[in-house]
Amino acid sequence: MIWLLGYIAAIWTVEVANTIVGHRLDDLGIVPRASVGLRGILLGPFLHSGFGHAMSNTVPLAILGSLVAISGKRILLRVTCTAALLGGLGIWLFGRQGVHIGASGVIFGYFGFLLARGWYERSFKSIIISVVVLIFYGSMITGALPFVPGVSWEGHLLGLASGVLYARISLRSRIRGES
Repeated sequence: MIWLLGYIAAIWTVEVANTIVGHRLDDLGIVPRASVGLRGILLGPFLHSGFGHAMSNTVPLAILGSLVAISGKRILLRVTCTAALLGGLGIWLFGRQGVHIGASGVIFGYFGFLLARGWYERSFKSIIISVVVLIFYGSMITGALPFVPGVSWEGHLLGLASGVLYARISLRSRIRGES
């Protein structure tokens, strides 16, 4: 939980600094297919377009991140990094022109991981968590579709896919390790 709280604190610290400099840091986000935009893969998940954007990401980040953290610090860090890095690379390769910022790719990564883990693992605990997440956050799926102008649905979709992929790969690795 310390790692998750540290990430959230970093988001808010960056947002305060970004506000002080007139949101010039937003230019450090992911810019698809531009070499300068590669830095955004690492920086984008910390940048937000304002306090409202940071707040709208904080609550689901804390809740879904906490549910991932139940499985341990290593899983939380791996899901976070997979969603940020793989999702960010996907945005860089396939995203619409513009600057893509925000932690929502990581949030969607947590969402995808939690849903897929119930499917792949099929333990009572993982299925219950998947069902609870689906009930309370299932409407997030619409955010991974191109309905809202100005929203990086690509980041949402690729974060979701990254979380699902990590759930599948991590289960496969554990099965091989137990054989």
